[in-house]
Amino acid sequence: MNRSIRIRFVLVSLLSVAAALSLAAFAFVELFTRSIEHRLDQELTDHLNNIAGQIEFAPDGTVRLPDRTTDIRFSTPYGGLYWQMTDDQRGTQLRSPSLWDYTLPLPDDQQETGTVHRYDLQGPDAASLLVQERKIIAKAPDGERPLRIAVAIDRAAVSEARQAFVADIIPYLLALAAFLVAASVAQLTFGLRPLSAIGDGLERIRARQATRLTGPLPIELKPMVDAMNGLLDDQDALIARARARAADLAHGLKTPLTVLANDAGTLRERGEVEIGEELAHLASVMRNHVDRELARARIAATASLRSADADLGQCVAMIVRTLKRTPDGERLAWTIAVPEGLKLGVDPSDLEELIGNMVENAVKWAKGRIDIQTSTSPAGVTLVVADDGPGVGAADLKRMTERGVRLDSRMPGTGIGLSIAGDIAEVYGIGIEITNGESAGLRVSLHFQPQHRSPIA
Repeated sequence: MNRSIRIRFVLVSLLSVAAALSLAAFAFVELFTRSIEHRLDQELTDHLNNIAGQIEFAPDGTVRLPDRTTDIRFSTPYGGLYWQMTDDQRGTQLRSPSLWDYTLPLPDDQQETGTVHRYDLQGPDAASLLVQERKIIAKAPDGERPLRIAVAIDRAAVSEARQAFVADIIPYLLALAAFLVAASVAQLTFGLRPLSAIGDGLERIRARQATRLTGPLPIELKPMVDAMNGLLDDQDALIARARARAADLAHGLKTPLTVLANDAGTLRERGEVEIGEELAHLASVMRNHVDRELARARIAATASLRSADADLGQCVAMIVRTLKRTPDGERLAWTIAVPEGLKLGVDPSDLEELIGNMVENAVKWAKGRIDIQTSTSPAGVTLVVADDGPGVGAADLKRMTERGVRLDSRMPGTGIGLSIAGDIAEVYGIGIEITNGESAGLRVSLHFQPQHRSPIA
């Protein structure tokens, strides 16, 4: 079943218009046919009266008609219009020249004088005839005499007129059908415009260009819009509470962990070195977990829940400006080639966390230089962070974004920075490629997919 409202509406419109116009065409043709038959019936009545008015009698009492015709078809053999007069008293019969050698088989039934009888008969060449017959009393020289007068016309005239009418009306019906379907499509387009407006509003909310559905909408859609806005409010409140609870829990654990670390130091000072080292290790592991959960609490659950789109140039500039003030950053030469105004569909805080971890890792290991540059293509945007440090062994490259992995414990850090970066990349579908440089150092590439707007059906 087609899920498009427009296509279903157009199909229903086509079927309903076709059915309605078919019924209308049938009704029009029937009305036209009845009108033609009524006109022919009136024509036969006129001919019947005209013939009755022209009856004359010869001196010997023979009935005759003046030698003139009221319609040329009466004189044309099988011309489609016929008359026949029967004198039952003398057993004589007169026929129009159009009947030629054919005699109308009039029914032998009793008729009231002056009453017109209408019926169908078979005529010349097996034609179907519409017949009117009337019995009159004529004044002959020998007294009154009953005569039967019949006038007939070929029904082919009705069929021909009917076919001509159908041929004439079809183009107008087709034009009317096209107009009605076009009017239905226009009505549908205008009627569904508020739904398109809702779709555009949801797209703006998804792109974080708006937070609620707003704008003038029909009264019928207000309950749905209110329900959507309420759902958005509930979702924002739920996310805020979840992040706040995660942060509170993590912060609440930091104080006991600090006390535990101090107690471990006290135990080592008292000579309880083994148990002190074990407690210090446990405190360090737990602190790493807490720091990781704090970082994860700040990450958007999905790309659609980001607070806004991020400017890549501004984000990189802020991170570099901060790290340049650190002792390690001051000694390095920085090469930055990232244009501003390049928008990415990533939450700004998540992008700062992601790039910040990459650049901070490069600062730790770089000997004297860091290069940060971007490239764009139909496949998306690529950000490359390269340093001139010692690099990483081939076996360790794939392990760098694993949770808690530290390839050199001599350097300060918790080992969760690149792991958090991996979590952020997974949320937004960002590709992370870590390779060694051609001559030295580490090269980290972040591949951002192009932003697509979901079409509104």
